[in-house]
Amino acid sequence: MAVPARTCGASRPGPARTACPWTGCGPQPGPGSRRPASGPPRPLWLLLSPLLLLPLLAAPGASAYSFPQQHTMQHWARRLEQEVDGVMRIFGGVQQLREIYKDNRNLFEVQENEPQKLVEKVAGDIESLLDRKVQALKRLADAAENFQKAHRWQDNIKEEDIVYYDAKADAELDDPESEDVERGSKASTLRLDFIEDPNFKNKVNYSYTAVQIPTDIYKGSTVILNELNWTEALENVFMENRRQDPTLLWQVFGSATGVTRYYPATPWRAPKKIDLYDVRRRPWYIQGASSPKDMVIIVDVSGSVSGLTLKLMKTSVCEMLDTLSDDDYVNVASFNEKAQPVSCFTHLVQANVRNKKVFKEAVQGMVAKGTTGYKAGFEYAFDQLQNSNITRANCNKMIMMFTDGGEDRVQDVFEKYNWPNRTVRVFTFSVGQHNYDVTPLQWMACANKGYYFEIPSIGAIRINTQEYLDVLGRPMVLAGKEAKQVQWTNVYEDALGLGLVVTGTLPVFNLTQDGPGEKKNQLILGVMGIDVALNDIKRLTPNYTLGANGYVFAIDLNGYVLLHPNLKPQTTNFREPVTLDFLDAELEDENKEEIRRSMIDGNKGHKQIRTLVKSLDERYIDEVTRNYTWVPIRSTNYSLGLVLPPYSTFYLQANLSDQILQVKYFEFLLPSSFESEGHVFIAPREYCKDLNASDNNTEFLKNFIELMEKVTPDSKQCNNFLLHNLILDTGITQQLVERVWRDQDLNTYSLLAVFAATDGGITRVFPNKAAEDWTENPEPFNASFYRRSLDNHGYVFKPPHQDALLRPLELENDTVGILVSTAVELSLGRRTLRPAVVGVKLDLEAWAEKFKVLASNRTHQDQPQQCGPNSHCEMDCEVNNEDLLCVLIDDGGFLVLSNQNHQWDQVGRFFSEVDANLMLALYNNSFYTRKESYDYQAACAPQPPGNLGAAPRGVFVPTVADFLNLAWWTSAAAWSLFQQLLYGLIYHSWFQADPAEAEGSPETRESSCVMKQTQYYFGSVNASYNAIIDCGNCSRLFHAQRLTNTNLLFVVAEKPLCSQCEAGRLLQKETHSDGPEQCELVQRPRYRRGPHICFDYNATEDTSDCGRGASFPPSLGVLVSLQLLLLLGLPPRPQPQVLIHASRRL
Repeated sequence: MAVPARTCGASRPGPARTACPWTGCGPQPGPGSRRPASGPPRPLWLLLSPLLLLPLLAAPGASAYSFPQQHTMQHWARRLEQEVDGVMRIFGGVQQLREIYKDNRNLFEVQENEPQKLVEKVAGDIESLLDRKVQALKRLADAAENFQKAHRWQDNIKEEDIVYYDAKADAELDDPESEDVERGSKASTLRLDFIEDPNFKNKVNYSYTAVQIPTDIYKGSTVILNELNWTEALENVFMENRRQDPTLLWQVFGSATGVTRYYPATPWRAPKKIDLYDVRRRPWYIQGASSPKDMVIIVDVSGSVSGLTLKLMKTSVCEMLDTLSDDDYVNVASFNEKAQPVSCFTHLVQANVRNKKVFKEAVQGMVAKGTTGYKAGFEYAFDQLQNSNITRANCNKMIMMFTDGGEDRVQDVFEKYNWPNRTVRVFTFSVGQHNYDVTPLQWMACANKGYYFEIPSIGAIRINTQEYLDVLGRPMVLAGKEAKQVQWTNVYEDALGLGLVVTGTLPVFNLTQDGPGEKKNQLILGVMGIDVALNDIKRLTPNYTLGANGYVFAIDLNGYVLLHPNLKPQTTNFREPVTLDFLDAELEDENKEEIRRSMIDGNKGHKQIRTLVKSLDERYIDEVTRNYTWVPIRSTNYSLGLVLPPYSTFYLQANLSDQILQVKYFEFLLPSSFESEGHVFIAPREYCKDLNASDNNTEFLKNFIELMEKVTPDSKQCNNFLLHNLILDTGITQQLVERVWRDQDLNTYSLLAVFAATDGGITRVFPNKAAEDWTENPEPFNASFYRRSLDNHGYVFKPPHQDALLRPLELENDTVGILVSTAVELSLGRRTLRPAVVGVKLDLEAWAEKFKVLASNRTHQDQPQQCGPNSHCEMDCEVNNEDLLCVLIDDGGFLVLSNQNHQWDQVGRFFSEVDANLMLALYNNSFYTRKESYDYQAACAPQPPGNLGAAPRGVFVPTVADFLNLAWWTSAAAWSLFQQLLYGLIYHSWFQADPAEAEGSPETRESSCVMKQTQYYFGSVNASYNAIIDCGNCSRLFHAQRLTNTNLLFVVAEKPLCSQCEAGRLLQKETHSDGPEQCELVQRPRYRRGPHICFDYNATEDTSDCGRGASFPPSLGVLVSLQLLLLLGLPPRPQPQVLIHASRRL
């Protein structure tokens, strides 16, 4: 039964989205038999070409045509399949390339990748690499403890007595307004010469160490000068370590006083704004200085806390959160008469970057009201710490209370929850400028093994929110050798430019005693660290024997990746570690969750799974088979995995012992051969040590040829495996030119180019002129078409990439091509592998015309259809292109070909941008499935600053008593100075500044953000399918069918005539996102394990030092002078603060 043509305004019978609304559209014959392999006939479209010249009979009217029936469209689909297959058989040369490989069987061997042996070998190599760093760490830590123990404290030490290289000195000397230049304090600072060292990506001096001191610490203080004095002796140990292991990178001692001494010396990377670097806030220092923590922060928001005090508390909480790492758990609550969490988190959550961001945003919304109720706050905190039904650190437990003061000691709460064992430490912080009695706060801290701190002004925040680490370090110090265990960190960005690194850390203890027979010192001196660049670890993994889609990865106890091909942060914040979970690096599924858990538990394992993978360009999703094999890396917290596709079990290893043949094949790399043999791109790999790299492939090839004229492929300075395979593939692809491509007329088949790419690193494009428009990556392993062809059977179409925001393709000026590629599967005995990919590049315009012909009712015998008033003809894609839309869409939903000329410049766009209504119908009818995921490594343009207001909402007004109080003068002067510096620019504390800005990044620097990615891929429907798009009074018929042996969907549909057919548009473009809802994620946390050691208790700990307000006060004269200067309106210069705790006196 013929289906009548559509009329706008009349509803068509039949339900919407009916799979088979017409008679006779049940199971149909298959796509048809394929052409025999021998001698493919001329393509059908050539036979039809003469008919195209015949004048077309005018259509007698829409009523004379009907929508094509299903069998007709299946016939068109078979013709399209046969045409593609015929062209690929003639020009692709798959069969011929197989024969070439077999003819050259004596020139290569087939090697096997044995996953278990491979992964165990790599794990062993990584263990050996890290063990060498561990030995160096232990030598440094032992030496530091001995040097400090032998050091004699000097009360009268002066800056002139200490000679060292100040890493920030060069930057300060370049600044004519630098405070230190004006004071003339550079007499004790060395001036060094530096040489460029590619290993450090920096200029270094191997004869000295460098010292970095935080901006808010006074370099001339007695504590700092004594620290510089005794740590100078580390210089010789650093040098001896390098002599024993020349591969060592940065060796660093981070002192608990804030001093950083590192080797070799290099100038500090001076920021353009404020240098906020403090070693005590670096991820590696925090991890090495204490065991994991369960922390509850409670903030007093009673009515007395307002204005400046509340602002200080908010900033203090944010700074406190920055002292936590991914091994820690935290929650934040505010309290007055009642306590409540500041965020949606109702229990302790992992202190990862995203959770801390939620806390920081929530804290800014705290409002002061009501009366102070310490009991409510502490009961809430203890309940949180006693909740055993959640994942937590299960080590140090602590409560951090920020308040402006109060009289209640809540002893009954401590008796109920914490005494007599005192398993929870209590740290109290008196915030703001006030005259309240702080004795209750001191008592709370001292009675619960904690510490009392004062934060009178913003200048005290950073110091006093990290000093609690000294208290947590006491049990570690008292444990002695048992606590001297090296820990390896998460991945993070090196502050000195090495890129991504991991650091081995080892705590350094104070071994001195206060006197004969006195108790052992409990202070941690600092943390020793040695960096290992991720690139050095990657070099231990097999590069090219695993194939384009095989790889090695490693994860830590949190499930974060140490190694992974998808670990590619676009921008990094040096203050935070790079924490990419394995399940975010890949597309998550149950099998991968199981693998991840097993790896975290330190088990060995092997599993073959079916899984989804993103294409390299992140436009496509493929369902593939992968073999996962994993083992633990001994003596570390890491586990190593290997992923191999089944076709990468074997690989080719060239054996070109015949030097004459080497020379012959090498000549085909010379540009002089390109005109006859096609252009050759070579993968930019590290073939030899002396080969100069270049992003320009022509220049790289030139450098390669020049080097090969000096060395042989068997040279010791070269990678013989890479060189032999490259030269072999050069010869093999040249033989393909000789046997197949050279004698064919590409124009006859509307081809712009033919090409072959190989595992060996060769991409040959024929003819030579086609290389001018070749935009694919010269490294086949990094080319999307290459990797997808290996993972998919049949022919993979790849239209040119078009972004919806970019201008359409300019077909008039440029010839646009569509790549069609397929893998070459080679069977040698029982061993199967895929060493190459071949393909063609279709001329878009010519194949669009060809597409119309193939999807028409014409044959070489047909006459134009005769349609009269009493007869009906079926519409086709050629004659009726004004009424009928015919398209080929690929498996990602991107337009490949269309019978509509005006859509040719939209080829490569997501089809929803071309026809939203039809794409939605295809998705709703399960032709496509959608996969959404998040990219946590994206970079976004900075957001314009908002209106911050002219002034703070509340300013403290001092009383007469305040003026007589030294503490008030100290804090008021510091705050006034800060305001003077601040309001001249913007109202934004540099302690709250964006870390990237504070470190001097350009205003336009991109920042890290989360992007939501959406990809579409073929769903479960494989059969031919008819349906109706029903949208009220106006409906559309459409037919869709997968083309066999391709990644294409053939769609025929009525053109939309009514605007009411417009529907919601599916989105494929990457969009900015806040990521998945954190409040929901924490209810189902991913599996993890904390470090296996915990030092949170020691019976001999002396808790008497619990902070009774003792500190080195700044000079009263200086502060009074500063205050008077401010009152007179004179711009003062900032004075460094001395806020180092008195117990640091060694």
